[in-house]
Amino acid sequence: MTTSADLPDAQDESRGSATEADDAGVRVVAFGGGTGMSALLQGLKAYSRNITAVVTVTDNGGSSGRLRNDFDIAAPGDIRSCLIALADVDPLIAEALQYRFHEAEFKDHSFGNLFITVLTRIVGNFSDSIRALNRLLKVQGRVIPATSTRVSLVAHHQDGTKSTGEVEITRSRKRIERIEIRPSPVPLSGEIREAIRDADLFLFGPGSLFTSVIPNLLLDGIVDAINANGSPRVYIGNIMTQPGETDGFQLSDHIRALRRHVGEDFPDCVIAHRGALPPVVLEKYAAEESQPVLDDIVGKPEFQNVQVIARNFYRAGEGRPAYAARHDSTILARAIEDELLKPIRSGERAGGAPGIARKAGAGEEGASPAGRGRRRAAPAASTVSPPHHSHGTRALD
Repeated sequence: MTTSADLPDAQDESRGSATEADDAGVRVVAFGGGTGMSALLQGLKAYSRNITAVVTVTDNGGSSGRLRNDFDIAAPGDIRSCLIALADVDPLIAEALQYRFHEAEFKDHSFGNLFITVLTRIVGNFSDSIRALNRLLKVQGRVIPATSTRVSLVAHHQDGTKSTGEVEITRSRKRIERIEIRPSPVPLSGEIREAIRDADLFLFGPGSLFTSVIPNLLLDGIVDAINANGSPRVYIGNIMTQPGETDGFQLSDHIRALRRHVGEDFPDCVIAHRGALPPVVLEKYAAEESQPVLDDIVGKPEFQNVQVIARNFYRAGEGRPAYAARHDSTILARAIEDELLKPIRSGERAGGAPGIARKAGAGEEGASPAGRGRRRAAPAASTVSPPHHSHGTRALD
């Protein structure tokens, strides 16, 4: 068996020297999972090669769930999609890794999930297998599992009951008060801690609020580490509600749920969709009991320090599933480049610039010297705008 000692130091390989890291672009740490995360990464890699994706590994359904149960590993599905999104390989390799079997014993398994499982057996553990895949797939940045061990999500509902596992949480169709990870605490890896320490920008989502975004923020010490850095914390809001998870939610409800888990001053900025969706798309989602998420936070005192970047992130066709109301990766990445990455670059070249408002204690004890007290340039005023209560504007990621 190959062990971690036999593998190249993937952390050193992916980061290189400090100078190389600076040349690779703004240091972005993105948290999430699912289709929303992979779409974000696919577009964002055009503007930085310094992206670290911290990916949720708690899925207990489908191919990932079967492999998780059969081989006692972390769920590989979301990791697979994020690796492919940042990979620099022949498109045929990416297509093969995404290939899903439709018959026999392999039915519903993707080849990439099977490959990760085999690699985990060969190298000895899940984390080392993902480090190896970062190298083999020439990932532009880093993809890191939130944890390398098998963990489960537990939802506490408003009626006092609990649901365990992503599948059961969604199936319960009960309002979620809070989420926890079991067993806990789940330690924060040194690799993730280092990425947080050095980050210029934090992105959360888009994706399932309670089963993709929030779970990453439940790692032991992660919120303190993020807050100590002082760089902007940006939540990318979903376009549609998710049946069984965020039924009836508006943007304000998403932020309140995040705050119940991470603190009252979160986030610094929200990226929200604005624009009408085609009626046929709205009808499809309505049939699944999914509705547009309205950007309703502007003007509410509790969100007075949260800046809003609003654009139409929907674009039909071009390889996306029919009638899928999801963020277009190119449009989303361009908005992040224009409103966040460019000001960060300018501020660094100018020796530092005022940034999105953060709490007074940000960047104190625990922050790195390079990151202590950093403030980044605020989004351009042209896109920081009041809410638009137009139905037909949001998508499930």
